Amino acid sequence: MSTYLDTPAGRRIAYARQPGSGPGVVFLGGFKSDMTGTKALYLQDWATRRGRGFLRFDYSGHGASSGLFEQGAIGDWAEDARHVIEALTEGPQILVGSSMGGWIALLLARAMPHRVAGIVTIAAAPDFTERGFWAKFSEDQRQTVLRDGRIELPSEYADTPYVITRRLIEDGRDHLILNQPLRLDMPVRMLQGTADADVPMTWALDLLDHAEGRDIRLLLVKGADHRFSTPECLRAIERQIEQIDEID
Repeated sequence: MSTYLDTPAGRRIAYARQPGSGPGVVFLGGFKSDMTGTKALYLQDWATRRGRGFLRFDYSGHGASSGLFEQGAIGDWAEDARHVIEALTEGPQILVGSSMGGWIALLLARAMPHRVAGIVTIAAAPDFTERGFWAKFSEDQRQTVLRDGRIELPSEYADTPYVITRRLIEDGRDHLILNQPLRLDMPVRMLQGTADADVPMTWALDLLDHAEGRDIRLLLVKGADHRFSTPECLRAIERQIEQIDEID
């Protein structure tokens, strides 16, 4: 059962937390996903078996949290994540970010590096509002967004379409990662499937090339798709967290 945190911005964030040894693990979900997904629940079970602190939550407009999805943007969701971590955890945490959650993990590492013990990304999608949506829109689609403030796109992951708003695009430009230096002074483990149809493998290589740090590694998993939720993929996530644990 979820409990709730009210943020200074007036958003009510649903979360599930378990106490345990540290550094704790915080799961950051993807675009229009929630904290009941396969990866989040697998990691909670893993953390329970090892007596580790673990936190999962829904961004505003997602899952059981307050707000409408189409009213949110990257800056809001990164702010939600920051408030949750500051209010509900102590000390440095290992951030596990899936897809959009990878972008948010990198924003948090830039904004509060003292609270980040390590990062594991899964099909990280930094700047996807610009590199994905806007770059692929036709001129007619761009004009629709500018004129109407929104456009609906079909989703293969849900029955309802994605609503992409002008605010999402414009706010995304205020939170880009790849247009400025990115220093990561904590261990970073990036996971990417070669059969991912949503986040190109080249994006992972671009991020690896762009980020600066002493311990940044990319693991390509042949045949894995964007969900990255097969038993083999889930164990790969677990192993990356354990690699970070082993670092002094």
